[in-house]
Amino acid sequence: MGERDLMGGFAKGLKVLEAFGPERQRLSITEAAETSGLDRATARRCLLTLAELGYADYDGKFFSLTPKILRIGHAWLSATPLPVLLQPHLDQLSERVGHSASASILDNSEIVYVARASQKRVMSINLMPGSRLPAYSASMGRVLLAALTDAEVELILSASTLKAHTPRTLTDPGLLKAEISRVREQGYAVIDQELEIGLCSIAVPIRNDRGRVLAAVNVGAPAAVLPAAELAAHCLPAMLDLQARLKPLLP
Repeated sequence: MGERDLMGGFAKGLKVLEAFGPERQRLSITEAAETSGLDRATARRCLLTLAELGYADYDGKFFSLTPKILRIGHAWLSATPLPVLLQPHLDQLSERVGHSASASILDNSEIVYVARASQKRVMSINLMPGSRLPAYSASMGRVLLAALTDAEVELILSASTLKAHTPRTLTDPGLLKAEISRVREQGYAVIDQELEIGLCSIAVPIRNDRGRVLAAVNVGAPAAVLPAAELAAHCLPAMLDLQARLKPLLP
């Protein structure tokens, strides 16, 4: 595919869309330009186009996305069989272990939730299909990173903003790479209050019958109820059973 096949305006519009996020729900034109790396005039045209088409609201100073934007993500969710296939297995896992279970895929330096079975809310943020978290500090992210080569992990960590969500968050690239190598060897990842104080989780990869990792599944629990040190003993047998049951079903 050559450069003449690409639509520059469409690509710029997508950059502006990606400028919005959990910590950037309302953006001025200047903020959108700075975050997207575009000049102010281009960002302005993109934002006004989104507002005209109903994908954004504009109050005269700030732009915010409207629910109509969910149509774009829903198109993927409805077109892929993965969430539909995973959901009943997540429901069973959640009931079996007594805690919330989720599934995600890797998208560059983030994980994207594609299915969730919630026993009760264990994080201050409301996780649902389409939610994103940084891969380096999430149990599912570390499992998905462990499926990559060392060179690919290096690139993703280099592109990530390694900030500490809590005092327990690993942010040193060397320590993160060592932890990802350990996850690769043991076949699962555990995080202890690295994303949020009071939350720990365990994750395993989900492979097809050719050994390709397509997704990750985790169980999250309050640390006061199920400490990180007890997660493997409590959850891993059920998660490995799910892993085995899904393997012949995935394309």
